[in-house]
Amino acid sequence: MSWQQEYEDKRTSLENAVNAVKSGDRVVVGHAAGEPVILVEELVRQKDRLQNVEIVHMVPMGNCEYCQVKGMENHIRHNAIFAGAPSRKAIAQNRADYTPVFFSEVPRLFKDGILPVDIAFIQVSPPDGNGNCSYGVSVDYTKAAAESAKIVIAEVNRQCPRTAGLGMHVSDIDHIVETDRPVVELPPPKITELEEKIGANVASLVEDGSNLQLGIGAIPDAVLSFLKDKKDLGIHTEMFSDGVVDLYQKGVITNKFNNLNPGKFTAAFLMGTKKLYDFVDNNPDVNMQPVDHTNNITVAGQVNKLVSINSAIQVDLFGQVCADTMGYQQFSGVGGQVDFVRAASISRGGKSVIAMPSTAKGGTISRIVLNLAEGACVTTSRNDVHYVVTEHGITDLRGKTVRQRATELINIAHPDFREELEKQATKRGLINAKSLYNMR
Repeated sequence: MSWQQEYEDKRTSLENAVNAVKSGDRVVVGHAAGEPVILVEELVRQKDRLQNVEIVHMVPMGNCEYCQVKGMENHIRHNAIFAGAPSRKAIAQNRADYTPVFFSEVPRLFKDGILPVDIAFIQVSPPDGNGNCSYGVSVDYTKAAAESAKIVIAEVNRQCPRTAGLGMHVSDIDHIVETDRPVVELPPPKITELEEKIGANVASLVEDGSNLQLGIGAIPDAVLSFLKDKKDLGIHTEMFSDGVVDLYQKGVITNKFNNLNPGKFTAAFLMGTKKLYDFVDNNPDVNMQPVDHTNNITVAGQVNKLVSINSAIQVDLFGQVCADTMGYQQFSGVGGQVDFVRAASISRGGKSVIAMPSTAKGGTISRIVLNLAEGACVTTSRNDVHYVVTEHGITDLRGKTVRQRATELINIAHPDFREELEKQATKRGLINAKSLYNMR
């Protein structure tokens, strides 16, 4: 049988495809902009026939209705590997769950049967001449979920970009639903003067020929805006967005010194606007790989001059970083932060950067604190932290004593909170106030 005939045999209606989900199944959904929104929405419509279905994914980009309606958890319960705005309240109210795991290890949960996959919902591009579909904007854990699932239900979206790297053959898909809809977009964030100051500080640490790992948001975009005078930058990251395209078009990003994949943008997933999706479509220089490759410390650590840029909610005076909880409340997830902090630490010439505003809640609280908030979890340990950056400066904690760390972190805290931090640190014996002032 030809792959074309097999494709036709597997093509079906949305309702019929999702009807394959049974009570008690675990459904893993393609990640972020790769979410097959129509499949998820249809699953919610069919909720009344279902009990105890678990839906697993990371960043939610759809409306996440299964987290919005109380009582839905009896039909469809969300297990978040990374919390987002639509899922935080449900997790806090025990209507959804959160599973802590490094991004690089998510594929292993599926492949090793730690979280057996009954159904995989994925979004792919139309097949090429050989019957191969591209995973488009989400390879990361989507590939492992699809290869581990008992049943694969694919939204074949005519507007899903065909990205170079790994894909799935029609023969490995069980049910096909065709669509022609725009891929979910994430508009660029607004960059304020605050983010510009942080971005300028971070950019000062980036040398010509560096290879970047950066996430999404105002601070990473601000960093990119200050790299226009750099030369021959490269990309080895879990994801990138529109700002990277801008620097490529300006000739700043060439991937010339990406020694692991020369000339290539290496990433696991993509989030941005149509500008980004058009750039990666059929672009042989975009190398999409699963996250257990891109974020694997033994792989990423081989990339020379790897600069890892991540954010934080709080940093305490010991250098411990909390980036995924606000007290007892799950805010996001560990994601790839620790993966790349550690990869940068073993990279030749590598640097890891934790960048954040010095305050929160309109300047009323300090993000640099004596102790992390009660209930807060340590995302990146004090043993792993290298640079910490705020709008007030840069500190390098590597090789520093506890006293030196406390002193330097206080010096990049907001001036309104430095005196109180000094008093707290002195009272706890972390610093000697006299020596602190002498170091200024």
